[in-house]
Amino acid sequence: MLRFSGHDTFHCKEQWLLKGLKLIENQGDKSEKPFEIQNAIPKLGVGKNMVRSIQHWLKAFNLIDDKNYISIFGKRIFLEDKFDPYLEYEGSLWLMQYYLVKTNYASIFKIIFNDFFNDKATLEFSEKQIQGHIYRKIKRRKARTVTENTLKSDFKVFIKTYVTSSKQEKTIEDDFNAPLLGLNLISDTKRKNDLGQNIYKLNRDSHNVPVEIFTYCLLDEFKNSQSISFEDIRSSVAAYLCLNDERLESLIDEMCRTFDQFVYKDDAGIRQLQVKQLNPKFSNDLLKVYFENEL
Repeated sequence: MLRFSGHDTFHCKEQWLLKGLKLIENQGDKSEKPFEIQNAIPKLGVGKNMVRSIQHWLKAFNLIDDKNYISIFGKRIFLEDKFDPYLEYEGSLWLMQYYLVKTNYASIFKIIFNDFFNDKATLEFSEKQIQGHIYRKIKRRKARTVTENTLKSDFKVFIKTYVTSSKQEKTIEDDFNAPLLGLNLISDTKRKNDLGQNIYKLNRDSHNVPVEIFTYCLLDEFKNSQSISFEDIRSSVAAYLCLNDERLESLIDEMCRTFDQFVYKDDAGIRQLQVKQLNPKFSNDLLKVYFENEL
């Protein structure tokens, strides 16, 4: 299912996620809806449009479900284990990036990171190209169409998630930076297309994703799989995290050297990762090890 809009034109701000989760956690009457406008506005200290936007981003980052129940991931990072409630560590940002693309709740993120560049020789893109791609995708799926203004708004929010606004464009709200800015996944080439639109570049690179975080994402994407092909990893987790092939191979190698539960085989050009039986606590322990090492 393709989903667009819902953010009320606001990209996610760093302080919103913890505030939104705290709102749910501190809810007295569990029969009430935590994001009911009249109750949420004074508690969150924002306007009604931002209330809806906060709820949208909590769902997009896999921190709550459609019934506003906090996810296990949300509890681990922000509330119970409190691994990193203020998103101070880069590993947390990679986890947020992974879930933002994987959940497909805000579809433009998965479309750009995981779909648009599948058959492209270049990593550059413009709003016109993304919009055309989305319309073709909607037509193929015979899905409900979306307005041009909706796609313009989604694209603008996508860019603000990763690219710092120019001084001329900045507003008071932009003083609260988007949490994923520091990952350097998208850059402005400072060039424009024939419509005067900015041309951006996807930075598929050797990003410094910690091996514990990469392994956690891999196991989340391929739950209970005992054999995973390199191509499947490349077209999912590596795409979500914007990794090039060289970095993906080095991370797989590092993972196999760090954890004896994994064996990577490259026989006659067939590259596969073998996964041994894992303790149910293994994934959570990965996060625990990473954040304890960061302290």
